[in-house]
Amino acid sequence: MTIAIIDAGSGNLRSAAKAFSRAAAETNTREDVVVTSDPAVVARATHIVLPGQGAYGECRRGLASLAGMEEALHLAVIDMGRPFLGICVGMQLLADDGDENGIHPGLGWLGGHCVALTPPTPAYKIPHMGWNDLTLDQPEHPLLAGLISGDHVYFVHSYHVRDVYPEHLLATADYGQTVTAMVARNNIAGTQFHVEKSQAVGLRLLQNFVRWRP
Repeated sequence: MTIAIIDAGSGNLRSAAKAFSRAAAETNTREDVVVTSDPAVVARATHIVLPGQGAYGECRRGLASLAGMEEALHLAVIDMGRPFLGICVGMQLLADDGDENGIHPGLGWLGGHCVALTPPTPAYKIPHMGWNDLTLDQPEHPLLAGLISGDHVYFVHSYHVRDVYPEHLLATADYGQTVTAMVARNNIAGTQFHVEKSQAVGLRLLQNFVRWRP
């Protein structure tokens, strides 16, 4: 059993790998955690993670540059229903498109559009960086087990996904506007916040993901 963290040239891969390794150890699931750019490894993985940092278009091009990776992702995630988690820009890529420095197509797995944050006053600095409270829209979802509204998680971003279908919205945050914080559809999930940097709350969510069998 393997958790594959995709190395597409962006994202805090070392931090993510350490966090997933700890979550796997504490749930006694005996899953190996590997950082990989090999589509064959991703196609065989039991759980798949796509981190991302930086600009939407750069992350999308990085994923597209890995020969066979998108086909492996489609096979494992869409056809075979393996659990998938996108983190930060990795979540944004689940949208239909993103408009950072031009319009770039996303994976289109959850719909919506990745757009710039537009807080109401200059008091809200961009990028949105720091700890914020979560508001749980679907607290009964298995990925949110043990979490409550008001739990703190860590954000670093200037864009977020808008126009998400209500049934796919798991959690939001407030930054002078409603920020899409977490989404899920069937076996596919994403967090705008950096779950690997969100301490006890992030660890609990990762433990839930490791146990997840949608």
